[in-house]
Amino acid sequence: MNFDINQNNLYLLLPSKVAWVADMLSEDKNISIVEATKAIYSSDTYKQLETESTKLWHLGPVAIYQGMAD
Repeated sequence: MNFDINQNNLYLLLPSKVAWVADMLSEDKNISIVEATKAIYSSDTYKQLETESTKLWHLGPVAIYQGMAD
């Protein structure tokens, strides 16, 4: 079996990463989970996350969340 991550299958990893980051953002900013999720999907961080060549998907949710604040 081939378990390589590439641009064609990266989308399979993103929902769980977004969910973790949205939970942190919701708690820290005292906003709803829906607002947090929308903020993530419209962020520059998400644009990088959905691009396989950036390898941002390698990072855990805490590092991704910290990157959003930078």
